[in-house]
Amino acid sequence: MLNIVLVEPEIPMNTGNIARTCAATRSRLHLVKPLGFDISDRAVKRAGLDYWPMVDITVYENLDEFLSLHGNEDLWLTTTKAPRPYTDAHFEDNCWILFGKETAGLPKFLREQYSDRCVRLPMREDARSLNLANTVAVICYEALRQQGFQGLKGTGEMAEDSRNL
Repeated sequence: MLNIVLVEPEIPMNTGNIARTCAATRSRLHLVKPLGFDISDRAVKRAGLDYWPMVDITVYENLDEFLSLHGNEDLWLTTTKAPRPYTDAHFEDNCWILFGKETAGLPKFLREQYSDRCVRLPMREDARSLNLANTVAVICYEALRQQGFQGLKGTGEMAEDSRNL
């Protein structure tokens, strides 16, 4: 199981979409305050649709609280400033993948403390970043792919039809 950590997310619809990704992949969602919205916000709920009951969510008062509880865990940090692509990471079961707020990313002290655990999505040099929800989905599915998509349905409804061809 993955632990998706949003550090100070600002946009409710991104968090709602990420919650939906977490629900669909059985990943845990961790939110580090301050949040740019109330998690009962309509925009968050609307983006997550009816998936909210399937989300295992934990909220932390601040980054210090999160780090005091999980700073020694298997952490991976996603940042546009990382020198390595996310495909270089080896995501273990129960790892923690951190994502920064939309306008500023992860704090510099955190990137420096875990510099050997920072990865990025490759993109053209003049592109600032991808949408946070899209970035989480890409990284989440890469981590799940590396783990063999444990506990997730591996076939779609067409699978049986394709065997009869």
